[in-house]
Order: sequence, then C-alpha cells, then structure tokens
Amino acid sequence: MFFGLLIIFALVMLLPFTVRVVEENLEFFLFLMGLLAAFVSGVFDGALFVKAASDPINIAIAVFIAGLLFKWLQVPLEKSIIRFSQKMPFRLFAASVVVLLGIISSFITAIIAALVLVVVVSALKLDRASEVRFVVLACFAIGSGAALTPIGEPLATIAVSKLKGDFFLLFSLIGPQVIAVIIFFAFLTILFVHPPADGKASFSKRPNSENYEEIFVRALKIYFFVMGLTFLGAGFEPLINHYLLNLDPYYLYWINIISALLDNATLAAAEISSSMSQFTVQMILMGLLLSGGMLIPGNIPNIISAGKLQITSKEWAKFGLPVGFAAMLGFFIFVLITAAAT
Repeated sequence: MFFGLLIIFALVMLLPFTVRVVEENLEFFLFLMGLLAAFVSGVFDGALFVKAASDPINIAIAVFIAGLLFKWLQVPLEKSIIRFSQKMPFRLFAASVVVLLGIISSFITAIIAALVLVVVVSALKLDRASEVRFVVLACFAIGSGAALTPIGEPLATIAVSKLKGDFFLLFSLIGPQVIAVIIFFAFLTILFVHPPADGKASFSKRPNSENYEEIFVRALKIYFFVMGLTFLGAGFEPLINHYLLNLDPYYLYWINIISALLDNATLAAAEISSSMSQFTVQMILMGLLLSGGMLIPGNIPNIISAGKLQITSKEWAKFGLPVGFAAMLGFFIFVLITAAAT
C-alpha cells in the first residue's frame, strides 16, 4: 500500500509541472488521482464519497455566484477604479488595492479577487516592471487572505474539512499572521510599484468579459478539484501518519517551499491531519501560503492573473522568488523570536 501511495504522490507532484496536458486539465487529473489513492489505501467507502461530494458545494456555489456578480458589475467596477485612482495618491491607491483584495478574497473567492486585480491593472498604464510587481504582490496577498474561510480557495476548503472545523476555524488559527502578511505586501507595493507616466488611469485595452458558459465551467472545475483533493487527503492519511505526523513543524514549514511549483491546495490535502498540533498546522499553512506566490503554478490567483495579463514565468519568478523567500524568512525569524520569548 505504501509503495502504491508513494507512486501516486510522485505522479501528483511531478506530472502537473512537467506534462502540459495534465497542467491544462489539473482538476480532473487530481480527481482521478484522488480516487486512485482512496482505493489503494483502502479508505474508499460510502461515507467518504458523501463527504467528498459535499465538501466542494459551498465553494463551487460561491465561485459561480461571484462570477455572475462580477460579470454584471464589471462596467461600474471599472468606472469606480478609475475614479478612485484619480482621487488618491497612486502609491496609497495601489497599497489599498492589495490590502482590500487580500482581505475580501476570503469572501468573494480568490478567483474573483484575481479577476478584479486584472481589471485594476488594465486600467493603470504602468511600465512593465511595475505591472508585474503589482500583480505578484497582490497575488501573494490574495492567496494568503483567501485562506481565512473555506469559500475563499480550495486550500482553505480542504484544511477545514480535514481539521473538522467550522467556518471561522482558519481565521482563528492564522488570522493575525495572515493580516500582518497582507500589510507587508501592501508596504512592498508602495516601495516597488511606480506610478503611471501620465498619472492617470484609463482602459487602453479592456479585459474581456466572460460568458455564462465559462463561469459555469469554472465553478464545475472547482467542484471536481476540491472533490479530488478530499479523496487525495483521505488516501494519503496513512502516509501522513507514518512520515509527517511527528516531523518537526519547522522542517515542514521549509519543506512547503515546493508550493511555489505545485498548487498549495494539493499539498494541504497531502499533509494536514486532525491529529497534528495547532502549531504544526499553523506552520504548514503559513509555509504553503507564503511560498504559493513565488511562481505562477503556486496558486489559482497567480494562474488567472498571469494568463490574462500575459506575464511569463520568467517575469514572475524574477520578482516573486526573492519576495516570497524574504517573506518566509521574515516569518520564520518572527516565530523563533516569539518562541524564545515564551
């Protein structure tokens, strides 16, 4: 059994990053791998199927409704963005966008927050370097903030399910740390994102409005994505109990830097267990969140924003890697100092 699960784990870790067809159909690939893991470990039964089928309902509905609202409100949103950007100092406006999207992403979903970010960036005629930096920093904030509720992003949905917690479990577990991280990325926005040359916002190229079919398909993909991760998490439970349960939380924190290459929800499904201590879960989650913005595949807002704004992997990595590493190191030092003080 362990050998079979290790093979599945290797396939889940490697194929999305190396095989294009798997990357383009990640949701259904993980669904199949999750089913396979559940069968191999012998945990697949009616109760697990009901749990896997019900876990994604709330986030899928949230993504669908938020997608409809975004489509209907896109034009007034664009006008509001231009109006506010012209009334505020640019650096304050940019930092405010990062904070706002980071905090509300847990309620409007990381996907919609990323689409709003695309609208904002499209309205600001920034130089290329500032545009990339703005997007990267905002996606760090969105990916972190969306983890505070189970409707924000798949990572949070899976974590709450595996920890058997309520709607506000993750907010109580990592809320202060995440809010501090969001403010940190907003501060970096003030430092590294320069104002437009003419200081004015206008849409030289409007982002395309999605049709209803695209909105529905995206919600359906999220449903199967989370369903597959539920199977995956249950299937990997024996591996977690055998290899990770007693591993030092500090090691787990740095191991999760691989979240830069792989969607952090996948790693959350494979790593988190309700048998772990609160501190261990905190370190796992913060490691996943802080490294998830380093590269484009790390989380959903990265993928959406980079795709719509045509940001290359090289452009993203040039800024995302050092920022993410600095954030991870800074948080790690803070934890060590706090632990020493207590």
